[in-house]
Amino acid sequence: MGKLQQKLLAGATALFLGTVILATTVEADEDAKEANRHHESKKTLETYELPERMVRFTYDSGLDFEYPDAVRGIYVTGNSAGGERFDKLINLVNSTDLNAMVIDVKEDHGNVTFQLDEGSPYYDIGTNFVKDPRAVLERLEEEGIYPIARIVVFKDSVLAKERPDLSFTQNGEVWTNGKGEAFVSPFQKEVWDYNIGLAKKAAELGFQEIQFDYVRFPEGFENRDDELEYDQGEYADDDTNEVKKRVQAVTDFVAHAKEELSSYDVDVSVDIFGYAATIPETPGIGQNFSKISSNVDVISSMIYPSHWTSYFGIDKPDEEPYRLVTEYAKVENEVLGELDNPPVSRPWIQDFEAPWLYSGATKQYGVSEVEDQIRALNENGIEEFLIWNAGNSYTEGVDYTPLN
Repeated sequence: MGKLQQKLLAGATALFLGTVILATTVEADEDAKEANRHHESKKTLETYELPERMVRFTYDSGLDFEYPDAVRGIYVTGNSAGGERFDKLINLVNSTDLNAMVIDVKEDHGNVTFQLDEGSPYYDIGTNFVKDPRAVLERLEEEGIYPIARIVVFKDSVLAKERPDLSFTQNGEVWTNGKGEAFVSPFQKEVWDYNIGLAKKAAELGFQEIQFDYVRFPEGFENRDDELEYDQGEYADDDTNEVKKRVQAVTDFVAHAKEELSSYDVDVSVDIFGYAATIPETPGIGQNFSKISSNVDVISSMIYPSHWTSYFGIDKPDEEPYRLVTEYAKVENEVLGELDNPPVSRPWIQDFEAPWLYSGATKQYGVSEVEDQIRALNENGIEEFLIWNAGNSYTEGVDYTPLN
């Protein structure tokens, strides 16, 4: 029993005994000296105050990281974290105003990027991309680089194939999208626990933040939900419509994950489609920007200019990164400003080309395009950002603090 528990037990025992004694005093005809003694005891007990709440257990990974002045990070695959490219990426961070890495722990297909113990429920989905994840984190601690664990949640071809009952099926087969990717259902709490358990493993390794990605149903789900077979679990009896059921399931997962990780001293963040901030709630994928934001420490909208249509009146957003990010930032600031306790805004920005948008020459993204996005965020009071390049080939010579 800890010292705090001993003190609380002693105080509670004293309170109980004092109450019994005081009751006896009222019923019995004791002398003035005895009554006065109990009167003093009562005064002492009345001034004793219990702590407002017990101190919660917090897991200590043994590593020590400081949260940066503002997180400015890059995406790092398991291959890069466990290979020769890692040194190059560390040099990039150390030679610039970058200070963080978002590292794949569970990647887009559903595999873990390192091998866990044979008895682990994640053993069969482990790879050897990162041979020693603890050594990677110790290296980041040494270099002063803030580590964030990316966990892809509901896009999971591996789990869907293994457990079709947790997925979406069509004609008896696991349904896949146009890219051949399968999803598991946000309605299934077994899927929640599967991913949260892995998040706890990442926290135990020393990651300072858990970033959940693909926290949603498949894109365009509203157009195929009647065609697919899936179990809605506890949400089947809800009287709300299908859109709100999906929103509730996704929101509930985020809130549950935040609570489950509260003893691990990690921040919780969620990647979310940028357009989710521009509408009350997405009809198919189940993302409500305000509700998700209310349950996380950090919200990371994916605002790549290449991924927008002319929503903001910009005909070719990919060619106008500064203007696109400026218009988005205005909308997000308004939405987050209405929340009682808004999270940190840390959008994903673009450092890659989008040849699928062009029939001719593709708009190239270099120093000015990356800096334009950062400048637009900073000018609108958003100081944190993450940079996406799927191959981890980042533009050299970028000023990541352009307003300084």
